[in-house]
Amino acid sequence: MRFQYLRDADPEIASMIDDELARQRDSIELIASENFVSPAVLEAVGSPLTNKYAEGLPGKRYYGGCWAVDRVEDLARERAKRLFSAAFANVQPHSGAQANYAVETAFAQPGDTIVGMDLSNGGHLTHGAAANYSGKLFNVVSYGLDPETERIDYDDVAEKVARFKPRIVIAGASAYPRLIDFERFARIAHDGGAILMVDMAHIAGLVAAGVHPSPVPFADVVTSTTHKTLRGTRGGLILWNDEAYTKRLNSAVFPGAQGGPLEHAIAGKAVAFGEALKPEFADYARAVCANATALGRGMSSGGLRLVTGGTDNHLLLVDLTAAENVTGRDAEQALERVGITVNKNTIPGERRSPFVTSGIRVGSAAVTTRGFTEAECERVGELIATTVFALDEGRDEKIEAVSAEVREMLAKHPLYPELD
Repeated sequence: MRFQYLRDADPEIASMIDDELARQRDSIELIASENFVSPAVLEAVGSPLTNKYAEGLPGKRYYGGCWAVDRVEDLARERAKRLFSAAFANVQPHSGAQANYAVETAFAQPGDTIVGMDLSNGGHLTHGAAANYSGKLFNVVSYGLDPETERIDYDDVAEKVARFKPRIVIAGASAYPRLIDFERFARIAHDGGAILMVDMAHIAGLVAAGVHPSPVPFADVVTSTTHKTLRGTRGGLILWNDEAYTKRLNSAVFPGAQGGPLEHAIAGKAVAFGEALKPEFADYARAVCANATALGRGMSSGGLRLVTGGTDNHLLLVDLTAAENVTGRDAEQALERVGITVNKNTIPGERRSPFVTSGIRVGSAAVTTRGFTEAECERVGELIATTVFALDEGRDEKIEAVSAEVREMLAKHPLYPELD
């Protein structure tokens, strides 16, 4: 945990790791897709399991000597199924993107039609973006938001599914702060002869804790990452309930999408699933939601507009256009200078480039892990607004005051003291 062997063998890399740890400690982490794993997860991921090749599934490997990693992977699968009340699980995907690739290629052939949420409206690259494999392999029909409510336009989804007859309908998002009606999506998909794939990467921890509706009873297949709100190591997960899908999904992961699974990462997933099964994880998830609402309250009171007016989960999409001369990129850079980490993000009706944007995305998962309270999160929201408008007005002294207050807040919530 103190990286002593690494310091002796490669001080250059050790120094870079020190820099990243210092960055994490010295920032209020509000990127919605990030979190801090426990020291137990860190140890599992850094274990000798990294040495083992294990192509195939437990009990059916293409290598010898897999009896120990078989037990690890079996435990990870059982915990995942219990956590999400699913009949089947595959814990091998290296990422959420690879989980999505496996599902999409299991149920659709190149050139087939899929329907997914438009990237600029809050979807994910793997839901049909032109630059991604999903946009290159498939004929993509995208749905978006109602321009008045900034919420998913289910009538538009239904019309497109009925007209284009896709093989797959994808629900889920990377920048959508409201509940998704999974049951309605299932009706739309099945009425159109499609399967429903739900990508719950962002909300998986909230679903596991029972503080957010689950897609598992309604979707044909559910994919997720294992980090974000689930607070595990970086990786992917696939869940399903129909045994008829088992062979095609497992085969789509291996050999279809990747080779040997990362058993050290799977051990980290198993540890995180075990943590999420404990009663205190539900307390954490409730605090994540409360802190997201508090962040929004603070930003709203400071004059920033929240897309959809608020949040039902852990993230908020923030419209910066009230500060006329500040782009999402400007805000991201200025906030990083004061010790608040966010990401620039497009907003509905975006007129700027995705590399510039008119908004930022903010999330509460990591800051809640660190121990920030509702009151502190509301104050952080106010500080974000102060920074944005001070940047617009050229008020450097206000930005410096924000930086000082951020340092005081961080000092109350030390991160990874075990690594000292």
